[in-house]
Amino acid sequence: MKLSVIVPAYNLEDYIEECLRSALEQNTSHEFEVVVCDDCSTDNTAKVIACLTKEFHNLRPIYKPQNQGLAKNMQTLLAECHGQYIAYLDGDDVALPSKFQKQIDYLDAHADCHMVFHESDMFDSETNQTIKLYSQQHYNWSCIPTQSSTDDLIQYGTYMQASSVMFRNHANLTNTIDKDCKIILDYPFYILNAGYLQARIDFIPEVLGRYRIHPNSFGQQTSRSVERRIQSLRDIERACQLGKGLGVDESIIEQGIAHHRFAAALYFLAREEWDLFQQLIESSNSNQRFFNRKHELAFEHRHKPKELAQLLMDVA
Repeated sequence: MKLSVIVPAYNLEDYIEECLRSALEQNTSHEFEVVVCDDCSTDNTAKVIACLTKEFHNLRPIYKPQNQGLAKNMQTLLAECHGQYIAYLDGDDVALPSKFQKQIDYLDAHADCHMVFHESDMFDSETNQTIKLYSQQHYNWSCIPTQSSTDDLIQYGTYMQASSVMFRNHANLTNTIDKDCKIILDYPFYILNAGYLQARIDFIPEVLGRYRIHPNSFGQQTSRSVERRIQSLRDIERACQLGKGLGVDESIIEQGIAHHRFAAALYFLAREEWDLFQQLIESSNSNQRFFNRKHELAFEHRHKPKELAQLLMDVA
């Protein structure tokens, strides 16, 4: 088996058919399987999957008798993978027609590359309109080298859209889920896979997937909730700390945590949560280094948050 595509699903009846069809209808020169695990959805997600199973022989469904959460869902999926390569696909995202073949061809042609990701079209689900390119318009894209590594993932965060990644299977595959992360699982998942593979991570600039934005997506829920954003930061910091067991230098881990605290500080600044902003911006400078000019300005003017918010608008 050349490729295993894993798809976790829970209450996605409005999106799961488009997602699975986009994967199952791919034309490739290699055998591939799509393994989907429904985590005891309370809507019609399981029924939609069951209908598609009759149509596609390479769709392998798993139905959980009770809801166990995303971490255990992912562990179940990974234990069922038979492919030489692994690709992840969120149950509400879309794979464009040549995605699998181009990523397979890339890994086949570049034996020293262990993980490859592509550009993704970030789109509004209601209007179908593009919002932006996920990676190349990411706020820190200028920091990402052409060939990145586990160190870069820890320092600069989620510049890879979750559904854009394909990587080589390995002996530690089932050990790449950090069950102690509550909200953010894709970030530690890719850090651990990259670390076990000692990965060189390459980028395909072509748009090969679509990242759906809708009111109930994880990202949108987090953007509306202070509590979820705080928990997300805890998860992200924990993910960075995983680097210790992968041989990542402590200074890289410290830089990554400082960077993520800075990003969270800007979130709270924009929402006029002044106390949380000040706490995070101060803790983001523990090593006396700044991520960029915005970081430096935010620290310098941290006691005047209202004025700072306007000042940062004028900084590229």
